[in-house]
Amino acid sequence: LKFNSICSGRHSPVFGPASRTLARMAKSLEAAKAALGEQRFFDGVQSINAAVEAWEAKFTAAHSDLPASEKMDILRIPEEWLNKMSSKLTDAENQVLAQMYALRAQLLAGLGAQKRAVVDIGAALTLAPDDAALLKVKEAVEAKGVEEQAAQQSKTPVTIITGFLGAGKTTLLNHILHESHGKKIAIIENEFGEVGVDEKVIKETSEEQLIEVINGCICCTVRGDLSKALKRLRDKTSGFDGVIIETTGLADPAPVAQTFFVDEELRRYYKLDGIITVVDAKHFLEHLHEEKPEGVENECVEQVAFADRILLNKCDLVDEETIEQVYKAIRGINSNADIIRTQHSQVEPSKLINIDAFSLDKALEMDPEFLNTESEHQHDLTVTSASIRFEGELNHQQLRMWLSELQQNTAKDLFRYKGVLAVKGMPEKFVFQGVHMLFNGSFDPRFRWSRKEVRECRLVFIGRNLDKKALEKGVMDCKVGVLRFKVGDDVEANCEEWIQGTVIKLWDEGNPYRIRLHNGEECFGPVDTDEFVRKSAVGSGMAWQPTQHDPWWEQPGASSGKPWRARR
Repeated sequence: LKFNSICSGRHSPVFGPASRTLARMAKSLEAAKAALGEQRFFDGVQSINAAVEAWEAKFTAAHSDLPASEKMDILRIPEEWLNKMSSKLTDAENQVLAQMYALRAQLLAGLGAQKRAVVDIGAALTLAPDDAALLKVKEAVEAKGVEEQAAQQSKTPVTIITGFLGAGKTTLLNHILHESHGKKIAIIENEFGEVGVDEKVIKETSEEQLIEVINGCICCTVRGDLSKALKRLRDKTSGFDGVIIETTGLADPAPVAQTFFVDEELRRYYKLDGIITVVDAKHFLEHLHEEKPEGVENECVEQVAFADRILLNKCDLVDEETIEQVYKAIRGINSNADIIRTQHSQVEPSKLINIDAFSLDKALEMDPEFLNTESEHQHDLTVTSASIRFEGELNHQQLRMWLSELQQNTAKDLFRYKGVLAVKGMPEKFVFQGVHMLFNGSFDPRFRWSRKEVRECRLVFIGRNLDKKALEKGVMDCKVGVLRFKVGDDVEANCEEWIQGTVIKLWDEGNPYRIRLHNGEECFGPVDTDEFVRKSAVGSGMAWQPTQHDPWWEQPGASSGKPWRARR
């Protein structure tokens, strides 16, 4: 294809006197042709798009009498644009525009957007139906589609798991890794905070490869790290059945998906298999209707819009009416994706991986700017993270009480909080997570501290207008220190009333004290303060009742009516 008619001379047969816009268009065309020859298809699409948009700008400027309704998108809907404008095009304009459409068709076919390529070559032939060169391009585009489809079979499939903070993405990932599906999967984990927590949650003793990308969002600030991680995995994935990328809850999946088309090296070895979005049935509507600052996109909308499969999770926490409202809201954003109802992110892995669901054509149809690298994902700057990591151990009961107060005061703005804790006296790691007022935690027997492992605590809080210093102080106040009492000391325990007893064990089941009361029963002293355990004295004072705080997990042998009582 030749473009000499618009690339040379002081005057153009299309637009008349040369201009800066015309020069940029010519330069973009040359760049697009060079990219096609070098098989840099993504770069070529950027260049040809710039050229066509410049052409459209000059054309509409030369026809200022056109009604606004007739100034349509020349790239997004070429058929409608040509139906409206064909009578206004000169023969020279027909020729140039046809050749630009043909060039774009070849570039899109190279990327795998076969349907879109067919649309563009069809537009070119509408303008010049008898052009022999264009007919050959049509044959080349069709052949490229068959070639690209065959090439996809040898590429490593990649699944992107996305969803807003606390929707259940890591739970889903852990479920997939624990299922007996016989597949070997590589994992790329992304966290918004500066401290990685989920790496401690994902199964530690497995054959899966885990690469964690921390402190940022792979859709923008650390996007280059995703490409590097995938390239590091390239030699290792020959024995893998696929790669799963779990994004941070604040990520826009579109730029993450775009990575597999921007980088030609990645495109040769990987194929984007599907985008799985996990939706929190309890909190989705709240986040969907949240008012965002000007220019800031709603991540919930983007995550649902680009989904190939949607897991409507936590259905056990809401009634059927709410589920229907969420379902309707999802369908208003994405009418095509399959919706699977789940609890605790439990779903058959075969419905999520190796499903061949992602389509570049579909992505371009939904968002014509999908291949535009100029657009940036802008985060809500009021949403930040606070990360805390230290060597040592926590009193998790004391932390739970502090978190209860934090929830009461800031739950609406506390989007996500999670941690992996070393608890004094416990061989298992304590894993907890929370979303607004909902939280859960447990000692998981799968995650035990090894002898060579440094016992440490990792916590991350994500929310709006966080007071990072207050959060850090609240956590560090729960760090284990030297206890006030020793075994054999006489004390008084707050068990709905002050009862005298004797300390018989320190750090029992995560509690600072185990106390044998003088009435023969036993109880725990969950926190080493006078509110729970004090020196033995005559009389009693006004008691602060610990029973208003339930244990964070069901204590072995605990009485349902007296939460701090221990078995005898």
